[in-house]
Amino acid sequence: MLDLFTPAVREDQLHPNFARCLLPGREGEREVVMAWAEGFKDRDGKLVKEFQTTFNSTFWELYLFAVFKAYGFEVDWSQASPDFVLKTPKGEVVVEAVTANAAQGATPEWAKPTMMTEAVKNKDFNGLNRDAIIRLSNALLGKLRKFRQSYGDMEHVKGKPFVIAVAPFEQPDFQHQYDRAMRALLFDEYVDETAYFKNPEAFPNGPPSVRLGSVEKTNGNTIDLGIFNDDGWGEVSAVIFSCAATWGKTVAMSNRPGIGFVCTSWGTDASGKSEGRISSIGIPSESVTDGLQVFHNPRARRPLDREVFRRPGVVQHFAAAGGFERENYDSCLQFRTSHELVLRDGPGAAVAGGEACGAPG
Repeated sequence: MLDLFTPAVREDQLHPNFARCLLPGREGEREVVMAWAEGFKDRDGKLVKEFQTTFNSTFWELYLFAVFKAYGFEVDWSQASPDFVLKTPKGEVVVEAVTANAAQGATPEWAKPTMMTEAVKNKDFNGLNRDAIIRLSNALLGKLRKFRQSYGDMEHVKGKPFVIAVAPFEQPDFQHQYDRAMRALLFDEYVDETAYFKNPEAFPNGPPSVRLGSVEKTNGNTIDLGIFNDDGWGEVSAVIFSCAATWGKTVAMSNRPGIGFVCTSWGTDASGKSEGRISSIGIPSESVTDGLQVFHNPRARRPLDREVFRRPGVVQHFAAAGGFERENYDSCLQFRTSHELVLRDGPGAAVAGGEACGAPG
């Protein structure tokens, strides 16, 4: 059993997210993570240190492993890379994990100064989604290059669907993007919520989907959108994505009573309309796969069978006549915040903690 939460490095080396995991009152959340990690093979002996000092990427890998266990997949640990070779009822699938991180010099998600930026408060998501597109593009491109340079030539990878699993931790308020940035990046289908909230009467059917073609980076270069619309990314069978696979997931899954509540938004119909729910901490309100999305590449050379990840609450995006379709859009977790009281600085000192699908709060 991996000993994830006994500090293995000096206190000043602990990642801020990890340090907050150690606060009194978070025993139930730590138990959830330990259950996720049960059976995980630390092939290079670095996992505990990386979890404690860099946090997000290791947390994402542990979450993915828990997801694969929930599906009943067997993991072949005999090879050092890629991250996961899954044995599924539809054959073997190769999965490589990556996180989208903050640009150099930008504010990281764990250092957000307020619970919500002014732009998000004003329901202006264009800047957030633009930054997300850029950072997600960098993360995916890095893994595509790695596949072309090494993974693709490995005997245990050849001929199998290759899936990139990416989680967004690139900015404060990253959790508000849901599928907006990824749909734009992969299919050039941008859901313009900002336009809708500015003038909802003009869009009786909800936020419009528009084609942007590209987005401009701060250095003036552009990133083309719709990378799954031609053959240039044919090696990638699909992308797994979730902006709800964060510490808040452990709060929502914990069965240890606490003081606080979890607020979530869930899809109610095929258009993506949502309803809010409130649950008490200590009463599990989510499964590990809630919030998971799978984006299938219609030009993949080795397509991923849709049955592999088909499950209630798991959204699958795929090409269909006249555009794209989404499966389970009417029963999916879209957004979460958790609000809890946790002890700090010894007995009798309590602090309110809020977590918006990002760092522990």
